[in-house]
Amino acid sequence: MKKAEKSIITLFILSLAGWVNAQNDLAENLKDLKPFIGKTWKGEFKNSTKEKPVFDAARWERALNGQAVRVLHSVNNGEYGGESIIVWEAKQKSLVFYYFTTAGFYTNGTIKFENGKFISHEYVTGNQNGITEVKGTYEITMDGKMHGKSQYLQNGKWIDGHEVIYVEDQTAQVVFK
Repeated sequence: MKKAEKSIITLFILSLAGWVNAQNDLAENLKDLKPFIGKTWKGEFKNSTKEKPVFDAARWERALNGQAVRVLHSVNNGEYGGESIIVWEAKQKSLVFYYFTTAGFYTNGTIKFENGKFISHEYVTGNQNGITEVKGTYEITMDGKMHGKSQYLQNGKWIDGHEVIYVEDQTAQVVFK
């Protein structure tokens, strides 16, 4: 191979590496979410039974040129699902998100990081079951799983919500009907 050909190939490889890195970059304030990004997770709800299994598939993606994170999820192949967009809100100095659901309600909230977990607090608009707030925690465990747990403020009382242990599963599909 001639020297000029080697130089062109080297330049191409370096350009490609730069492009790949740019595709993976996240805004500085979103960096704590990086362990979740580019993965599809599948988890079984804690209250799932053999008679009535309940599974969630969740896809975490870099969005808007790294200025946002997008999370798509569906329960039991589209029985229920939603989409979240997480961004940095400079005025609040916080990560904020909106979550839109197939059940017709939506939420908006904030995320903070403590001790390797992300903690969310969201306000619900339009829920037909009297749920007005949700608190949740998510973390990547030592064995590489994702653990999610929530509480709901329903009819003025905090109650335990869902709990799911997810494993990375690139074959899992987020389904909307």
